[in-house]
Amino acid sequence: MKKDKKKIEEKVIDASGRTLGRVASEAAVSLQGKDKATFERHVYSGAKVKILNAAKLRITDKKLSEIFHTRYSGIPGGLRILSGRYTKDTKGLPELIRLAIYRMLPNNKLRRIMMRNLKIEK
Repeated sequence: MKKDKKKIEEKVIDASGRTLGRVASEAAVSLQGKDKATFERHVYSGAKVKILNAAKLRITDKKLSEIFHTRYSGIPGGLRILSGRYTKDTKGLPELIRLAIYRMLPNNKLRRIMMRNLKIEK
């Protein structure tokens, strides 16, 4: 018995001149497959998403200082609160986009699969 291989298309998003939230929300919707009529919550039916020109993202210094995320090392007292400015300086804007998309996806077993289908290019 042959299995039907579904062709997964690739969606390309150009981030130059766009804001962080707009790019991240468009990518999250495409990764979940909510823009398709065949959407099912328990099955991965999304598209592969490629984000181009991540370094040309439009984000102000005030917004970078307002963005915070946490990192936990696993030991008591190991919780670090990092600002968006620190993340931009150390890892760049692609990492900020990745974190924003990660938080927009549902917190279930499919999140890891969805994040594997995300490619961000500078």
